[in-house]
Amino acid sequence: MLKNRAALPRLDYLVAFEVAAEMESFAAAARQLNVSETAVSRKIRLLEEHYNCQLFVRGHRSVTLTDHGRKLLGGIAPALKSLERVSMGLLSEQARGTVRLAATNSVASLWLMPRLHAFRRENRTITISLLSSDSDAECLSEDVELTILRGEGDWPGFEAQLLFGETVFPVCAPDYLDSQGPIEDVAALTRHALIEVSNIHTEWLNWPTWLAQKDVDPDRVPRSTLVNTYPLAIQAAVDGLGVALGWGHLVDRHLQTGRLVRPLGRAHVRTHSGYYLLCRKDAPRHPERDLVAVWLMQESAARTRYAAE
Repeated sequence: MLKNRAALPRLDYLVAFEVAAEMESFAAAARQLNVSETAVSRKIRLLEEHYNCQLFVRGHRSVTLTDHGRKLLGGIAPALKSLERVSMGLLSEQARGTVRLAATNSVASLWLMPRLHAFRRENRTITISLLSSDSDAECLSEDVELTILRGEGDWPGFEAQLLFGETVFPVCAPDYLDSQGPIEDVAALTRHALIEVSNIHTEWLNWPTWLAQKDVDPDRVPRSTLVNTYPLAIQAAVDGLGVALGWGHLVDRHLQTGRLVRPLGRAHVRTHSGYYLLCRKDAPRHPERDLVAVWLMQESAARTRYAAE
């Protein structure tokens, strides 16, 4: 334990001194530290006041160490290097305990978030840093270790494991049916308020493409609510604003609690797409990322099956 802390100057004074001594210039030190030359000069002046001695001989364009300055530099340089090594080691350990996971807005909000509390309870040393985005490029950026995206399993350069398939069916709140009456068949949907999602992924199912697969003219469909993310569409349905398209697994929790129901029973559309867990083939392996991947696949294995899954 330190016995005389008052003898120690501030760390930022010592750092400014070391850099200025190495570069023999306050201006060059300022550029290296990304601060003003005035700030460097002030820190060194305060350091000289702390030790009550001159550490530099100031020239017109450069500075040189005095005897006191050389003595101080010889003592602090190894100490600062040691502190740097310890700090980098601790930061590296912390980084290894964090796994960056990206997913679409729908998966992040409706499938992942309800499960993260249980994961955290069982894995106190691992932090999942979750990126939610409907931009494939953002989800597949190099700093992301695991990604969940919709597709057909083919992403060049990535290993892909199927989490769940794509089964889509109408959902609404029980209160909506109480106020608007039952929906007898698919064609009756054209007389109801339909909640639609508008986003950049035109290949995703929407009301016109879903109804077309059920042989209903999509031009007859009125849209009462238009939102830009799928979680908002589901919240609108929960709030009784109309009927939304429900993706199996993403709306399971709401179906189980009764906040949403399937007004057409088992009527659905099944596609060839699904939601996949992706990992770069050339990415270095580490235990924390592998543990998160195993957990995600275990959650997938425990899911309720829809249609031909």
